[in-house]
Amino acid sequence: MAAADEEAVRELENRRFRAIVDGDLAEFRDLAHPDLVYTHSSGTLDTLDSFVEKCESAYFVYHRIDHVTDSVTVVGDTAVVIGDMSVDMTAGGIRRELANRSLGVWVRVEEKWKVLAHQATARR
Repeated sequence: MAAADEEAVRELENRRFRAIVDGDLAEFRDLAHPDLVYTHSSGTLDTLDSFVEKCESAYFVYHRIDHVTDSVTVVGDTAVVIGDMSVDMTAGGIRRELANRSLGVWVRVEEKWKVLAHQATARR
């Protein structure tokens, strides 16, 4: 089951980033836990609602996210995802190119995986 869970979470990570770039915020909400903590590489912290609000208002516009998952570790109903992200986005009207390491935490709730936390850290 662990291998199947790892593969499922890898696919959900791809769907999560694709939803952000596509502006499919209904899909993003469906993938997210209501208590989502979204920590940006700038140190800015968002909840599920505040992140979606910033995307809806075009404060955040994601033009491209290339995310490579290095590892998925599943322990019980929790999965930790480590990866690399290259992001082309506009934040607050400023176009940015970001190179980040990323950490995602997924939890299984009622047989569905939901992203509970995201942490991006700038690569130097």
